[in-house]
Order: sequence, then structure tokens, then C-alpha cells
Amino acid sequence: MTAALINFISQFLSLSWLTGPIFDKELRVSSRRRRNYVLRFVYLALLTIFLVLVWLEEVKVRGSAAYRISRMARAGQTIVVFAIWFQFCATQLIAVIMLSTSISDEIYNRTLGVLMTTPINSFQIVIGKLFSKLLQLILLLAISLPLLAIVRVFGGVPWDYVITSLCITLTAVIFVGSLSLFFSILTRRAYVVIIMTILTLGTLFALLPFLVVMFLHTLNLLQSIPEKTLLTVLFSPNPYGALAFNTEAMVSPRGSAFAFSWLLHCGIMLAGSIFVLALSVIKVRKVALRQATGQLGTSFRKRRFRKNKVLSDDQKTKTAEYPKRVKGPPVLWKELRHPLFRGHKLATFIIISIAMILLATTYWLVAMEDGLDDGEVHIVFTLIFLSIGMLFTIILPATCITSEKESRSWPLLLSTTLGDWQIIFGKFIGALRRCLPIWILLFGHIIVFSFLGYIHPIAIVMIAILSTWIIVLFISTGIYFSTRFKRTTTAVVMNFVFPIITWALVPFLLLLTCELADSSDDFAEGYINTIPFVPLVAVLMETSGSPHKVNQPLGEMLFSWPKFKLGILEAIIFMLAFMVAYILIGFLFLWRARCRIRRNIF
Repeated sequence: MTAALINFISQFLSLSWLTGPIFDKELRVSSRRRRNYVLRFVYLALLTIFLVLVWLEEVKVRGSAAYRISRMARAGQTIVVFAIWFQFCATQLIAVIMLSTSISDEIYNRTLGVLMTTPINSFQIVIGKLFSKLLQLILLLAISLPLLAIVRVFGGVPWDYVITSLCITLTAVIFVGSLSLFFSILTRRAYVVIIMTILTLGTLFALLPFLVVMFLHTLNLLQSIPEKTLLTVLFSPNPYGALAFNTEAMVSPRGSAFAFSWLLHCGIMLAGSIFVLALSVIKVRKVALRQATGQLGTSFRKRRFRKNKVLSDDQKTKTAEYPKRVKGPPVLWKELRHPLFRGHKLATFIIISIAMILLATTYWLVAMEDGLDDGEVHIVFTLIFLSIGMLFTIILPATCITSEKESRSWPLLLSTTLGDWQIIFGKFIGALRRCLPIWILLFGHIIVFSFLGYIHPIAIVMIAILSTWIIVLFISTGIYFSTRFKRTTTAVVMNFVFPIITWALVPFLLLLTCELADSSDDFAEGYINTIPFVPLVAVLMETSGSPHKVNQPLGEMLFSWPKFKLGILEAIIFMLAFMVAYILIGFLFLWRARCRIRRNIF
């Protein structure tokens, strides 16, 4: 009796009842994966580079010793705030990607049903998968702790800010990871999970608060609600707003705009995570039981339809004698016949309908406030639509070849008489077909409001030039990374890293280098013009808003870029030059994809 009691207590304290063998198995696999070590190295290297650059910038300051000491406190605040926000955003993105295939891999490999025949239950499967990935993210957070502790020596940063920010980050990572894990049960495609998770987070933490504020303002209820009460209700469940107010309270001498409670926020986020995990446990059990009984992949309605459907002898003979004929290049034929939404037409219709209703509501609320005459409103809308288009264009092409590698159909395709360029061209057109529908949001906004008289029609041409180079570039890089790596997740991550390095890290390093060397920053400013958001803002600032801008002649337009201004003809030539340069870079990636198409096949 005593031995049984001791055994029960030891098992309870070891938390093996919570995670089960899944957690131990995932830890053993993760410790053998090279990419986890590379991820930690890159994460720490980026933090260290920024620390060195900020340190050099502060050391360069001349003056008395007291002034330099006061600058050390400012440097400490800058470094700590960047480190906190960097790990806040980076760990969430890594959590979305890591957990995008956590359950779908088990479903696709037909091992989830086998797990249900063991003493392992669905709760242990879900918690084990989640905690095993969270441990890798906690290691990343722990890596930055020594850096934050050392920087605190400079002063100006209380420990309360560091601890509360880490708690906000951890609860946000748990919620985002739980959401990604839940979506991985619904589909086995990693890119669909990543897109659904990012769009859900944007809807919950950006779109819904905006709609609430606009509704209250339209109904004249905003003035009757105290500001602190409104901010508490809107941003207590919002991790991005919570960290922003926490940072403001540390940096600003007057503190935050309202009494922020990080304990309340963490409790709300954990409650939301528990709710999502509970849904995941229920869904995993249903899917696992269906797989164990051989029913996975077909719903009850489809099974009943197939059972009741009886083909006549003539229909069977016709079906057997007349298969579908391939017309034109085989890969292109297959890509064009591939359905855009596959087997989730009802769910896709519901999601699109909800998105259109929310978008129409947003337009209506902005129109009620006479905001359509403001050019900044159109800039915000187009920036959001451009970001969504870039998101889909980054993710979808990176899956076109890795999905065939994972399904073991890639070696069969390469064993045919098809040439390398035929395969690459077919995949390019297929990726273009899948990406173009999402760009309807951007062009629909520009075209509709051009006809309504809020945007000059020349913006359609200039935005088309801008979108062309973005689409060609990201499809080309996606195909290259899809041939370079075996896993879809890795290819998608690398296609995300490419624009981050090209349009964020490189300009940042160029500007800091110019400032440290006391040299001209003309080259850095010129490089910034290649970032797609810069020409988009420049175009809409001159072509949208007041009737004077919309109705002005083309010869009077003057587009403002950093460091210089251009007329309409010079601006179009300037954008066409960048379009040609980016298309050439895209063709270079396609050529490299063609060179690697028959390497690392298995």
C-alpha cells in the first residue's frame, strides 16, 4: 500500500500523467534535429548584432562623463525594449510554424489511430505535442535572459518590466501555439494552417477592436464611456496592446495611459488557450477514432452517397474506356485542373462570407465618418491588402514541390519524359493561379474607389506594376526553396526569411553603418525605395484623398520618395526599372530551381 502510494505521488509530481510518452518522444526527436540548433544560433546572433550596433552608437557620443553615463541608461532601455519585442514577435511566428504540422503529421502518417489503441489518450497527445514545442520556445526565451540581465546594469530598466513582459510573451505564445495546433487537426497542409492562424490573430486582435471603436463612435457612445474602461476592455485580452502599454509605462515618465493589469491579461490568455486546447482534445479523439475504424477522409454524407450510388454496366464501361485526356503540357494541365479550395468548399465559403461581411462593415463605418475623403485611410487599406497578398504569395508557391516530395510523387514525376523547364513553368503557372485571387482585395479597392472618384485612375497602372514584381519574385523564390528543401515547413520559413532579410535587416544595417561611419546615406535611402510599401505609400499620397488630388492633371502630379520627388513619367519609369530588376532576380531563382530540381530527390 505504501509503495503504491509513493508510486502514485511520484508519477503525479513528474507530470507524466499530463504529457504521457508523447512528450518524451517529441523531446528525443527534437534533440536530434539540426534546425533547432541553427534556430537558437541565429536567434542569439541577431540579438548580439543589435546589441553591438547600439553599443557602438552610444560610445560614439562625445561629451562629459556624466552625459555619457546618462546615455548608457538610454541605451539600456533601447536594447531591452528591442529584445523584448523581438522575442515577442519571433517566438509567436516560430510557434505558428512549429505547431502547423503537429497533429496533421500523425493523421497523414496513419499513426493517430494507432495511438488511440494504446493507454495514451487524446488529452496527452495534445498536451504532449504542445509542451514539446513550447519547451523549444522557452529555451529561446531563456537564451535572452542573460543578455537582458547584463543590459540592466546600465540602468533605466526595472526588473518588473522584464518579468511582466516575459509573462505576456509566454502566454501569447501558448495561445498562438494552441491555435496553430487546433488548425493542424483540420488540415494537413502547413501553409493553410499558417495562413488561418495569422488571419485569425489579425481578426481577433486588430479588426474586432477597430470595429468596436468605430461602432461606438458612429452611435455617439464613445464619449459616454470612460477612456480607461474602454482601453481596459479592448486591450486586456490583446497581447500586442498589453505589451505596448507595458512598454509605455516603462519608457514614459508619466507611465501608461490606463491602469494595466498584466495578471488579468495573462489569466485571460491562459483561459483562451485552455478553451482552444479543450476543442483540440475533442477533435483529436474524433479524428483518431475515425482513423482507427478506417473512416478517416470521408464524412458521413459522402459515405452514404457512395453507398447509395450504383453505376450501371454501361456507365462502368464508359468510365473505364474513356479516361480524362491530358491536353497541352502535363504539369500545366494538372496545375490548372487542380481545385483552388480542394475538399473544404463549404468551410471556405463560410470564411469568405464572414470576411466580406466584416470588410463591408468596415467600409460602411469609415464612410459614416466621412473618412473616404482622407488619403491616409486608403493608404491603410491598401497596406493591409498588400500585406495579405504578400502573405499568400510567400506561402503558397513554397509548397508546390515539397508537397509532392512529402506525398512521394516527386520521383515519379521526374522519371517521366518531361523536361526541367516544363515542370518549373507548370509549377509557376499553378502557383500564379492560386495566388491571384487574393490580390482581388487590393485591386478591387483601387478600381472601385477610382470609379467612385476617391482615387485617381493612374494608381491602377502604378499599383499593377508594383504587384507584378512582388508576385513574380515571391513565386520564383518559393519554387526555388521548394526544390531546395524536403519539408514544406522549412521552405515556407525560408521564403518568409528572404523578405525579412532583404527589406528589413539589410536596410537597417545600411543605415546604422552609414551613421556609425559618418558617411552619406544616399545609397541606404535609395535601397529603401525598393521596399514595396514605400512606392505604394508614395503613389497613394499623391493620387487619393481630396478632390484636388483625384482630379488633378497627370502633368501636375509630384510623387514624394525619400530624398527626392518625381513627376508622373519619371515615377512610372522608376517603378518599371525596379520591376525589371526584380523580375530578373526572380528568373535567377527559377534558373537555380531548375539546376536543383533533380538533386536530393528522396
